[in-house]
Formats: sequence, C-alpha cells, structure tokens
Amino acid sequence: MDYYSKQISKLIEELSSLPGIGNKTAQRLAFHILNMPTDRVERLADTIVDARHNIRYCKTCYTLTDAEECPICRNASRNHRLIMVVENTRDLAAYEKTGKYEGVYHVLHGAISPMLGIGPGDIKLKELIQRLEGDVDEVIIATNSSLEGETTAMYISKLIKPTGIKVSRIASGVPVGGDLEYIDEVTLLRALEGRVEL
Repeated sequence: MDYYSKQISKLIEELSSLPGIGNKTAQRLAFHILNMPTDRVERLADTIVDARHNIRYCKTCYTLTDAEECPICRNASRNHRLIMVVENTRDLAAYEKTGKYEGVYHVLHGAISPMLGIGPGDIKLKELIQRLEGDVDEVIIATNSSLEGETTAMYISKLIKPTGIKVSRIASGVPVGGDLEYIDEVTLLRALEGRVEL
C-alpha cells in the first residue's frame, strides 16, 4: 500500500538512490524540500544542474573543478615537484584541511581492484606517468590502506622506481585515542615500522 502520492514517492525514491541516504532520511529530505519556499527549491535544483554541467577534471591533477585548472595547480607558491597521489577528491580535501602539505596532487579516481574488474587502465595512472616526464622530485603515494589501496600503491611504486624519482608511502598505524588491544596486527606492525625518533 502506498502511503504517499506518486510524485512524493518518486522524490523519496530518487533521494534514497544517493549514497548514504536510506529510506527514512530520504523521506525527511523530501518533506523538508516540499516545505521549502519555491525560490529555494529552484535555487537548489539549479545549483545541482549547474554543478553537473560545469564541473570537470583539472587538466593537470584530475581533481574536480569548475575551471580548466584547479586552484592548487594554479598556485605558483606550491611545490610542483612534489606530487601526492590520492584515490579521490575527498582524500585531497582531507590533506588540504591539515594545512601542512605544500606540494600538489594527482587524483586517481579509484583504485586497482581485480575483484571488481578495475584495472590500471580504469584509473588515472597513464596521466600520472605523463606528469612524471616533467620536473618531479618525489611522489607520495597516499592511497587507502585497504587491499585495493595497497595493490595500487605497489603497482605505482613499480612503475615509478625505474625512472629514478623518489617514491614514498604515507605511514599508517595507531589512530589517536585508539586502544592497542583493539587494533589489528597489520596496523600495529605498520605503526612499529613507521616509528619516528622523539
């Protein structure tokens, strides 16, 4: 039995198809949108459509931007000889929030996953290798510490090492506030191997 009219049900269905939005959240959002003033609803819809039409890949690092090059790649004060490789734009944003990284990025838009049928040709690896033909001192691989992230990191490392460019991997280990007894062995081993002198 349908509780709502066709249009309300369709709105809930569309909203619940978004990642991380379950049916209850979709219902709350739908009713919130229906109670918003018409001009705000139109502004929201226009913003979504404009973003979809105008956002594209940065021609250098492949993050999402509304210009030919993103603000980071355009910034002359950044160290363009230091490239951090990340899986997606959200990872780039996470590093930028630290305010400590002065280099530039390369966004892969995924990770190698044979189980899911994602190979090296399905992510922005070829574009990374082309960038390395320029003046690059170091590549920092900052993929996730999942199986796919580790596979991608190893693959990139094997591609780059013969070029003579320094390749490093971000450290991973014990999170701040974590109890050692609840942390898996691989994470503990990484924390031990990545220790620094105090």
